[in-house]
Amino acid sequence: MKTFVAIVLFSVSMGASAQARHFAADDLPKIVRVGDPQVSPDGKTIAFTVARANLKEDRWDSEIDFVDVATKRVMVMTHDRMGVGSPRWSPSGDRLAFVAQDSAKKAQIYLLPMGGGDAVQLTRSKTSVSGMAWRPDGAALAFTAPDDEVEKKDEAKFDDAFEVGDGDFLQRSAAVPVHLWVVTADGEMKRLTSGTWSVPNHLPGSSPKIAFTPDGGSLLFERADTAHTGDSATARLMVLTVASGAVRPLTKAANEETNLALAPDGTKVAYFSLREGKRGNDTSLFVAPVAGGARTDVTFALDRSLSGAEWMPDGGSLLVEAPDHTKNAMWIQTLGGKATRLEFGGLNPAAMTVGRRGELAFTATSSDRPAELYYAAKATDAPVQMTHLQTVTVGLTLGKSETVQWKVDSFDESGVLTYPPDYRVGKKYAMVLYIHGGPKSASMDTFTPSAQILAGKGWLVFEPNYRGSDSDGNAYESAIVHDAGVGPGRDVMAGVKMLETRGIVDEKRIAVSGWSYGGYMTSWLIGNYPDVWKAAVAGAPVTDLVEEYTLSDVQWLSSDIFGPSPYVGDNLKLYQSESPITYASKMKTPTLVLCDVGDYRVPIPEAYKLYHALKDNGVPVKFVAYPVMGHSPADPIRARDIWRRWTAWLEPYLKD
Repeated sequence: MKTFVAIVLFSVSMGASAQARHFAADDLPKIVRVGDPQVSPDGKTIAFTVARANLKEDRWDSEIDFVDVATKRVMVMTHDRMGVGSPRWSPSGDRLAFVAQDSAKKAQIYLLPMGGGDAVQLTRSKTSVSGMAWRPDGAALAFTAPDDEVEKKDEAKFDDAFEVGDGDFLQRSAAVPVHLWVVTADGEMKRLTSGTWSVPNHLPGSSPKIAFTPDGGSLLFERADTAHTGDSATARLMVLTVASGAVRPLTKAANEETNLALAPDGTKVAYFSLREGKRGNDTSLFVAPVAGGARTDVTFALDRSLSGAEWMPDGGSLLVEAPDHTKNAMWIQTLGGKATRLEFGGLNPAAMTVGRRGELAFTATSSDRPAELYYAAKATDAPVQMTHLQTVTVGLTLGKSETVQWKVDSFDESGVLTYPPDYRVGKKYAMVLYIHGGPKSASMDTFTPSAQILAGKGWLVFEPNYRGSDSDGNAYESAIVHDAGVGPGRDVMAGVKMLETRGIVDEKRIAVSGWSYGGYMTSWLIGNYPDVWKAAVAGAPVTDLVEEYTLSDVQWLSSDIFGPSPYVGDNLKLYQSESPITYASKMKTPTLVLCDVGDYRVPIPEAYKLYHALKDNGVPVKFVAYPVMGHSPADPIRARDIWRRWTAWLEPYLKD
């Protein structure tokens, strides 16, 4: 009997142990990427994109799926096509346009007939297309594409000097303008605009927004002065008369007019611009008449930095999206200024779209699940989960998260605390700070892979928001101006002290980490609070603000925070005083430095500076570079490798 009991107990123990697996870096490629939902004109079907990791080829393979609203049945609609995305229903719903790569790996528009049959390639552009919009009669689509480079022969092939503008230091050729085209349903393509100006791509890989007026006679788009990525700050909304080619500005306002959305009746357009016209302020939603006239800031009272806006069918209100403390939120915003927040329970919504009858389709994460597709027949209805694609967390024990709050100066601040999955009351734990980038961003109280990976190692994870975050209104976001490090550093440290008073943190085992501006904050904190940290991980760290201004593709971001150029007047002193590298001699925290060699946002020389500063001062340091373009590795294998190295670096220093 004793032997039997022992065997049973051993079996139960083994079963419990097997079930107690935590989320780890190796689980990252198992997350399914769900996005860009589009409700069909009849409201019966939602098209959306799905991407899964292909580890053999180290890429994300994407497809377009349909879900039947009534039955929730999911159907795969595209097969064996690369770079699939941007599903857009024709006005009658008889066809679906989408983008996919052709044999030359150029993005082209394809049409999928709903009556049956394979998708047909519509465009034959020499460069990749993006930003498409159906003409209301369904007989044509407008799209944008970069100009094709002129073919050169003989000696002319080597005549390749180019004038440098406000691009990044990785620029190797003249910036190519992006212009408007139209393609008919039978594949006839026609250029609509030309010139040295450009339809701006605000970020590499982004897709410009364009829209036809209901009569199909005019096309709304954004225009920047040049093709340089950084020149998107000069973007203005324009109206093109298709027949004549005449172009006029929509408003008499200043620059920075983006993300246009045309009202259902075509008389008004909503777009994002700077609150009160000031650089560095929250993004507000403005509405202006298409015929011309004064614009109105309809979200001034809402005071949140918007990330999305879609018209409701009545044309008198919009569905708007913005971070709100530690949640992403949606409101119905009337043109009169009243905003009503929608309640989604524990969901963290994103990627919203509105159907013709006011249906909502969006993706959302929950506390224990990556993004799934959700639907609500009306904005006031409880959302219904339409997909169950995420299996990565099934059977795992996850760390529970909660919103935490503290006060600094005049600000009520917030952040997210994630507990180890096996957390026990009364025990003190090592704590890792994971600081968000941006700084225009926010930490969210929802399923976050980075927090779960760190918590899965048995550590508390603190994700603080700090002044400059876009989660708490204009005053909070703008407080970072002329105060990039000191104020945010004080915010973060006050959050750490708040948690220490709870008696749950082992003060001798605290690490700090982050990517991009989170890398800046990591570098700043190990130089200005050197006695606090046991270890650090600085990913794509901004260490020298003068160099960031000079070499980065976001020169305007530096000037937003610090004002004019560091090379004008006494501004150099301010840039230097807020640069983490200025305090290199005080740094003594063992640090892992990570960066892409082709980082246009935070050039890799800034990572080299931190590496050499630590190494020359005898501080344990390791510098790992990824031989890819981009601000962080986008492929599944390198993205996984980052977190393997991240946790492996911290483990020896955070041992119990």
